[in-house]
Amino acid sequence: MRTRTTLTCLLTAISATAATLALAAPAAEAAGSVHLAKIYYDSPGTDRGSDASLNAEWVTITNSTSRAVSLKGWTLTDAANHKYTFGSYSLGAGKTVKVHTGPGTDTKSDRYQNRGWYVWNNDKDTATLRKSGGAKAGACAYNSTRSDYKNC
Repeated sequence: MRTRTTLTCLLTAISATAATLALAAPAAEAAGSVHLAKIYYDSPGTDRGSDASLNAEWVTITNSTSRAVSLKGWTLTDAANHKYTFGSYSLGAGKTVKVHTGPGTDTKSDRYQNRGWYVWNNDKDTATLRKSGGAKAGACAYNSTRSDYKNC
């Protein structure tokens, strides 16, 4: 009788552990984040404000989760509070979007702030990504020890 009770307890414990692991699997699958990946803050050549020069200044945001994430209402700001707000946009699982400073037509992989002058300082600045509710999703600061970009 004692062996049967011990065996029943052991099987119950194994079943409970298996159920817990099965429930934890989706959480592990959803691991990752939407985060700042790179800032190209010093576009090539002289800063004269041409569309090509403005659009050579950009920030990449990467979704390393296993699901698409809506970025509607998310904001990207610099230290001087130049703010870009995402409209209706979904960043696919494992995808990256490049947010350019200048004018252009938005695509799945490229978004445009449509600004007429530069946002990211060539010497130092901080990019901050916030969710639609205002919670910080990440920040990336640089102090120009490198000539043109910062990996976050």
